[in-house]
Amino acid sequence: MQVNDEGKPSVGWKVLGVLSMLMGFASISTDVYLPAMPAMARSLGASNGMIEYSITGYLVGFAFGQLLWGPISDRHGRRAPIAIGIVLFLFGSAGCALAGSAQAIVAWRLLQALGAAAGVVIARAMVRDLFVGPQAARVLSTLMVVMAVAPLVGPIVGGQVAAMAGWRAIFWLQVGIGLFNLATLYTLPETLPVAQRHDGRLLDVLGHYARLVREPRLMAYAAGGGFFYVGMFAYVAGTPFAYITYHHVPPQLYGLLFGVGIVGIMGSNAINARLVARHDSDTLLLWGTTLAAVAGVGSAVAAYWDVGGLWGLFFTLFLFVASTGFIVANSIAGALSDYPGQAGAVSALVGAFQYGSGVFGSGLVGLFADGTPRPLGFIMALAGVGACVGAAMLTRVPRAVRLAA
Repeated sequence: MQVNDEGKPSVGWKVLGVLSMLMGFASISTDVYLPAMPAMARSLGASNGMIEYSITGYLVGFAFGQLLWGPISDRHGRRAPIAIGIVLFLFGSAGCALAGSAQAIVAWRLLQALGAAAGVVIARAMVRDLFVGPQAARVLSTLMVVMAVAPLVGPIVGGQVAAMAGWRAIFWLQVGIGLFNLATLYTLPETLPVAQRHDGRLLDVLGHYARLVREPRLMAYAAGGGFFYVGMFAYVAGTPFAYITYHHVPPQLYGLLFGVGIVGIMGSNAINARLVARHDSDTLLLWGTTLAAVAGVGSAVAAYWDVGGLWGLFFTLFLFVASTGFIVANSIAGALSDYPGQAGAVSALVGAFQYGSGVFGSGLVGLFADGTPRPLGFIMALAGVGACVGAAMLTRVPRAVRLAA
């Protein structure tokens, strides 16, 4: 393995490619099966809300998994925990494919999420191992552009697979993707040297989390990203039924509408990667959350009064989703910048806040499902305004003092 002048592994396109695939596990786990959700409800004799809880269950496992894998990777290195996580993902995906009820799907999704979380949280920590400051934010944005290919083509592929082979085939496809990622793991260098690892007990880890949650600036980053993820997973759980059931979009075309939103994410990440060299990442975060707030309120208006029909709802939701590029990378990079010695734990905590908040988004959409897009629009508005308030808190909180490793 080659190293650079600072003694760190040299970063080539192959390494960045593997990291982008690992960070894309969350999208691979969910976006591919979105077009099949109405068909799953019919096949399993379940309500729309019960099938939407499969996303909620996934988010519960994903949030908890990040809290677990972050400290493990700080203690044992990055590569081995990722491999274990992929194996758990494989079992969870196979379980979903063989499940006979919606409740079983929810349970297997929990295991699937625990495994997928390892790839996402540890990949972010590996970026922090290799890059610092604005460069880390720029690399995260670049990786998000690359990994956006998965959710761009995922619903399109998922719709076609479901049409040809049924919804269970989608989960077997996820098994194949997991096996491919496991095979490519050998190309990934270990980015955390033994000398920089932390030998702590579980109680020490919990104590460190307790210290982190008392950092106001870190919590401001977590709040900005967390509220945004409430809206994002309300969008993920609610749009299959808003588009397919309410607005009568064919399942095979749902992926195209979803894919346009992903193109928006790719575009905003590309713009953010350029702007972060000239503007403070906190400023870009505030710009992004402001756009999310405006778009969220607009989606509530479009959904409640049916303004513009399908296209009115689609346009406002597109603007909300497109703000991702200014919110996710900057909130994560900002949170990591003050705690370079605890990249795994901080990445885990921020990720847990974000995906844990998504539980409320998908859960509320399922709880208040009434056959219309109105609950979706209301939750998007609440999420956008909350994210904006969280980002604005950064202007009132002094930069955190770095915790000792």
